[in-house]
Amino acid sequence: MSSHLPQGRPAPDPLLVDIADYVLDRTQFLGLALETARLCLIDTLGCGLQALDYPACTKLLGPVVPGTVVPHGAKVPGTPYQLDPVSAAFNLGAMIRWLDFNDTWLAAEWGHPSDNLGGILMVADWLSRCAVAAGKPPLIMRDVLNAMVQAHEIQGVLALENSFNQVGLDHVVLVKVATTAVTGRLLGLSRAELIDAISLAWVDGQALRTYRHAPNTGSRKSWAAGDATSRGVRLALIARTGEMGCPSALSAPTWGFQDVSFGGKALRLARPLGSYVMENVLFKLSFPAEFHGQTAVEAALALHAQLAAAGRGAADIERVTIRTQAACLRIIDKQGPLHNPADRDHCIQYMVAVALLHGRLTAQDYEDAAAADPRIDELRARIACVEEPRFTADYHDPAKRSIANGLGVVLRDGTTLPEVLVEYPVGHKRRRAEGEPLLEAKFRAGLARRFAQRQQQAILHASLDTARLAQTPVHEYVDLYCPR
Repeated sequence: MSSHLPQGRPAPDPLLVDIADYVLDRTQFLGLALETARLCLIDTLGCGLQALDYPACTKLLGPVVPGTVVPHGAKVPGTPYQLDPVSAAFNLGAMIRWLDFNDTWLAAEWGHPSDNLGGILMVADWLSRCAVAAGKPPLIMRDVLNAMVQAHEIQGVLALENSFNQVGLDHVVLVKVATTAVTGRLLGLSRAELIDAISLAWVDGQALRTYRHAPNTGSRKSWAAGDATSRGVRLALIARTGEMGCPSALSAPTWGFQDVSFGGKALRLARPLGSYVMENVLFKLSFPAEFHGQTAVEAALALHAQLAAAGRGAADIERVTIRTQAACLRIIDKQGPLHNPADRDHCIQYMVAVALLHGRLTAQDYEDAAAADPRIDELRARIACVEEPRFTADYHDPAKRSIANGLGVVLRDGTTLPEVLVEYPVGHKRRRAEGEPLLEAKFRAGLARRFAQRQQQAILHASLDTARLAQTPVHEYVDLYCPR
């Protein structure tokens, strides 16, 4: 039988090389990038701790096989589990993502770069414990912070101009790629091994967005990133054995990622890899809700206060119009029945209705008991979204990166209230000074849910100063989060 396969293996795709070289060459960051990474670390761990209040999350945690013992395994913060790094990455990754409250990056593709912390911290903790057991120096938290900057940059820059949602793929493909790259470096992969590892991430099966959209919206969207970051760790470990990669994983005609999964378009990096994404990342500080609706909820709370001051309420509203960006329409503009919390926290009409009715929006407001209030759906039916082209343009403008929403309300007596417009959420870089105290308060709230006062103070002492945190051995820092 004749073969049409090429006789030699091609040179690695340039994108694979660019990512590998960045990870190996840019290993130290300073200033704003490192300080923002510290903020991201405490924000992300605080989100994970809050998720432990939800049985739908905790039922997924622990070892794959109950009773498994892993010598020098990674300890999952807030839990009694000490696991292999792949399982530990899934556990922490699922916790981080569960409440849709961790940081966000918005561009042609959307995502949450701190999802990579599941793989980064658990690999670093495992390596640190193994090093100490072998009489060697442990990793320190500066290693974790630097890896976070790199993972944010890989995921975020790939998202700037490559739209995976347009071809039906979920953004967690970028978590898998970024985690593979940065944990591969932590694991000591050579340049060739790292290129192989990154190629394996691209040829791996990629998640569909099915679980983020009606009629299949469900809780998998809460653990999909945990699955991706853990898979990244697994692929890096496979490459560490010397297993071969696929050098033209992206560009191979017919069989490569670009032809099979990306409509034949070439993937590209929109800018050189540095620390841009970490320095400009968006924090969710006000509401556990999909980020495109954050400013809408802030506007709704302002309107709730106006109505209350005038002796009126949501029952007096005839209709609400939300001027918004195209991405919001694509992701969270929903009509019809909402079947579960995962469905509700991705519906802008639901978020706005709750805020107008109650003057709040919390994770509990997505649960079935809260959603049973018939007033929510009655008001939701009177809320409509329309695209404002300027908002869409400003959303993509790298100098602005706004996430604007404007709410206009008409009352049943014909009164039209002035539109409330919010262009930048509190967690945006333009509102960072306003947001940092809220971020710390959010972290403290997460700690208070799990730990006694003395343990909270020990964690805060280690976490609130970048220089002190950076020098802390990783395993000692993770131990602070272990039940006592």
